Amino acid sequence: MIESLHLANVGAYDTAGTKLEGLKKLNFIFGSNGSGKTTISRVVESTVAFPNCQVAWAGGSPLETRVYNRDFVEKHFDAESSIKGIYTFGENVEVAEKIKTLKGEADGIKAKLDKLRKNLSGEDGTSGKKKEREVLAAQFLQDVWDAKGKFSDLKDAFAGLNSDKKKFRDHYLAEALSNVATVKDIAELREDAATVFSGSLTKANVLPNLDISEVSALEDSAVLKKKIIGKEDVDIAALIEKLGNSDWVQQGRPYFDQLEDQCPFCQQKTDEAFRQSLEAYFDESYIADLVAIDKLLADYTNAARELLTTCSVSDIVDSPYLDRKAFEKDVAALRLALDSNVEHVKAKRKEPSAPATLIDTAQLLAAVNSHIVTANKKVKVNNDTIENLAARKKELTSQIWKSFLEDTKAIYDKFKVETGGLDKAISSLEIQIEKETKNFDDKQEEIEENERKITSIKPTIEAINKLLKSFGFTNFHLLESSGEGYYEVKRADGSDAKRTLSEGEKSFITFLYFYYLVGGSFSSSGGTADKIVVFDDPVSSLDADILFIVCNLIKSIIAEMRTGTSAIKQVFVLTHNIYFHKEVTFDKKRSAATARSDETFWVVRKTSQRSELMPFTENPIKSSYEILWREVRQKPPSDTAIQNVMRRILEHYFKFYGGITPETIVEKFDGKDKMICSTLLSWVNDGSHFATDDLYMACNPSQVDRYLNVFQRIFEESDHGGHFKMMMGDDYVELPTEEAHDTDIASVEPEDA
Repeated sequence: MIESLHLANVGAYDTAGTKLEGLKKLNFIFGSNGSGKTTISRVVESTVAFPNCQVAWAGGSPLETRVYNRDFVEKHFDAESSIKGIYTFGENVEVAEKIKTLKGEADGIKAKLDKLRKNLSGEDGTSGKKKEREVLAAQFLQDVWDAKGKFSDLKDAFAGLNSDKKKFRDHYLAEALSNVATVKDIAELREDAATVFSGSLTKANVLPNLDISEVSALEDSAVLKKKIIGKEDVDIAALIEKLGNSDWVQQGRPYFDQLEDQCPFCQQKTDEAFRQSLEAYFDESYIADLVAIDKLLADYTNAARELLTTCSVSDIVDSPYLDRKAFEKDVAALRLALDSNVEHVKAKRKEPSAPATLIDTAQLLAAVNSHIVTANKKVKVNNDTIENLAARKKELTSQIWKSFLEDTKAIYDKFKVETGGLDKAISSLEIQIEKETKNFDDKQEEIEENERKITSIKPTIEAINKLLKSFGFTNFHLLESSGEGYYEVKRADGSDAKRTLSEGEKSFITFLYFYYLVGGSFSSSGGTADKIVVFDDPVSSLDADILFIVCNLIKSIIAEMRTGTSAIKQVFVLTHNIYFHKEVTFDKKRSAATARSDETFWVVRKTSQRSELMPFTENPIKSSYEILWREVRQKPPSDTAIQNVMRRILEHYFKFYGGITPETIVEKFDGKDKMICSTLLSWVNDGSHFATDDLYMACNPSQVDRYLNVFQRIFEESDHGGHFKMMMGDDYVELPTEEAHDTDIASVEPEDA
């Protein structure tokens, strides 16, 4: 069954379109010629030629359609084409009963299928398993998208996904299943990303290593710990040792030499023996130790200077990979230690007998060197990255995704738990649907096999000819054509009647042909398939008696549909004929005018710009006169039809009452209003048509209100204002006492088409 129709950008329907919603088993649609009724029937038959129109089927399962409209008439009863035979059941009761049983079984399977599909996809406001999963998926999509905000500075890892939520979600799910990267600290990832994704990588110079071995070795020199004194077996050695003034004596020796054997301290003259004793005390060994101290001082000073110089070269201090602040802090500490050690060595030289202890700079040197090592590691990473950029980007992207997965693990786990059960349910339903679909197809095949045993085109010929004869159409009939599976229309004398049928004859036989097609098929099987039936103005060119017959045949189809056991699942009736509409919609079971629970009423209303479908809770067609007044009350009124509508009301009403002289009424108007009044009362001078004629007269849209005001004044000026007020009901508005009368009459000429 069709649940709704959307009509847009075709025929009288504009781009915005209009909808028929809440459709039921029986749907009546009334509208004037050219309003767009046939478009509805064409869209129901197939949307292929109407890409902007949509048909929503219950359960998403389209049914076969049988559509009677002018396209059907032209296709099957034009002068050139052959008339296809309609296969209907013969009189084999046993097979017919079997088909009926099989059809019942097929309907049972179909009902089960519909229930399964409803549980799977949902309908009528219910939420199926797929819909429930879609809701969870939508929430999950939003959750992971929101979580991505924390990684906004790492968007390069999500390249191609940053502006598409669905693609991002799909990639996330793929990563969750396949990503085996190592989890790294987010700060480290950001640092790596700043390099890998920078887009301006350049090869960096390696920082020169510090040679700390020499400084360390010099600081361990044995001479620093050695107590350097003179020779102990010299006669003055005991005195010097006792006084502990070896360093003081050594410092005075240069002065002793300058004073030519005079003691620089006591100023006494010494002998040669004293000089010899002094020189013997400070022997070569002592001198060698002093030389060693001098060399240590020079070497340590140079090594310290070179080390500090290396720490200040541009390759180190200007490197972007060096933590310069921390490096300079540690270098400053090292410099202080080195300077202090130089002073200690100098002190040792001054007092060789005193052991010297230097500051151990090993840790300070290691601290300084660690900055260079760390920087060089980064340099290596940078240079390796440049050489293997594509692979590095891939690796880092995977690591960032892994970090993101870990950060959103709770969201993912919740989604998997909630959808796990639904996925199982959906899979189970799909398996059952597949199974029942096969069962249904097998049952349909069995039905068709039995249909082929008893279907024929002859029963249709006999039924149509019987109806034609019973209604007085005796001068033509159907015959089976020499071509298998086709009909011919013949006169009593055997001549071809197809080209000479009157419009009424053609309309009636075409309708009967369609009537039997509803219960049959163009092939030897398929007549029992579920279908919807559309009647689009089936009474054109028919007289009242035949119109009544057509009404009853359509009502029999409606009654069959309402049993609930018929293959006919839905009926649409579209017409512009008021009498036919009143006949075909008559239903004694309907309380008052309110629509029954299984039917809807619609009116297609057309303006100069578009057609629009309007639903009604009751039958909107009561009488032709009431319909005309409804059009006047409509807001806004139709600028394409309002003049003709008002004209027909005036003709109907004043001809009925009589005693009205239109010329007298016209004289009560001035200027432009007078011309409008004359136009509306033009029926006075034309006795060849009646109120039901389809004369078309249009007025400019901007003039509609003025026409309505003149229309109201005509009733009031003729003392029939009470009738106008009664027919307008709640829409009645009293005219101002002073009416502005425009004397420009150039634009009020009616347009007749």
